[in-house]
Amino acid sequence: MKKDKILVIGACGQIGVELTLALRKIYGGANVVASDLREEHELLKGSGPYVSLDVMNKEMLHVLVIRHNITQVYLLAAILSATGEKNPLLAWHINMQSLLNVLDIAKEEGVDKVYWPSSIAVFGPNSPKETTPQHTIIEPTTIYGISKFAGERWCEYYHHRYGVDVRSLRYPGLISYKSAPGGGTTDYAVEIFHEALEEKKYTCFLSENTYLPMMYMPDAIRATIELMEAPQSKISVRSSYNLGAMSFSPKEIAAEITKHIPGFTMHYESDYRQQIADGWPKSIDDAQARKDWGWRPEYDLPKMVTDMFKNL
Repeated sequence: MKKDKILVIGACGQIGVELTLALRKIYGGANVVASDLREEHELLKGSGPYVSLDVMNKEMLHVLVIRHNITQVYLLAAILSATGEKNPLLAWHINMQSLLNVLDIAKEEGVDKVYWPSSIAVFGPNSPKETTPQHTIIEPTTIYGISKFAGERWCEYYHHRYGVDVRSLRYPGLISYKSAPGGGTTDYAVEIFHEALEEKKYTCFLSENTYLPMMYMPDAIRATIELMEAPQSKISVRSSYNLGAMSFSPKEIAAEITKHIPGFTMHYESDYRQQIADGWPKSIDDAQARKDWGWRPEYDLPKMVTDMFKNL
């Protein structure tokens, strides 16, 4: 039996830290190589090998894959929605070229599996807002969404043309207590917990009734690993799977937080991120993921808020 050797690129990001730790639990610390441009994250130290890597340097990446006999690559490095709007060309370049580098090396070296995350940002103002279907109008208006949509097409192309087993999930907004968010439009749902504990108040950059699909990080990590461990015969979507858990507004999460922190107050001052959020779905239809590989979320809003405060 071939032993898996996994490379996680962008291991110090919001998803990367928790995903790396989860994979090390399953495959053993020594078999999961963490890499990032940044300093090694505190939570990763001592749990397994760490390599400083710029995914844009294709030769360096190629050498790393060969040297460590890598059989699976998780590519998490990206410039997110809100940050991407400040420098669109850089976001496009990094988000696209990093994926093409990985897909090309996977094709050349016969890497068993590649994971690359997409996002609800692929949907735009013309997509259905409620229970957005797996296959629908996709006309993203942010550079992040455009790069994710193009990336989905590349993933499907490399699968059909070269047989690369690449898998993907369209993440909703992700909420975690372990690692900080990285410049996304849903970041308020993480910031609000820290501000509630420290200041008992929070000023939200989205309006009170802005509904967005969200997910608690433990669900996102589990979904990612379940997708990657599913037999190839079960994977029918080679662009990216819709993934859902819960949808809520800033007003609703504030009300839930007040149950734990009486006297908590919320203010609203919408900024440029409001326009991004207004173009996104309010809820997601993930029937295909449920049917193909048995996806089921575990956390709803009250359960997540309780767990966040327990851990913070």
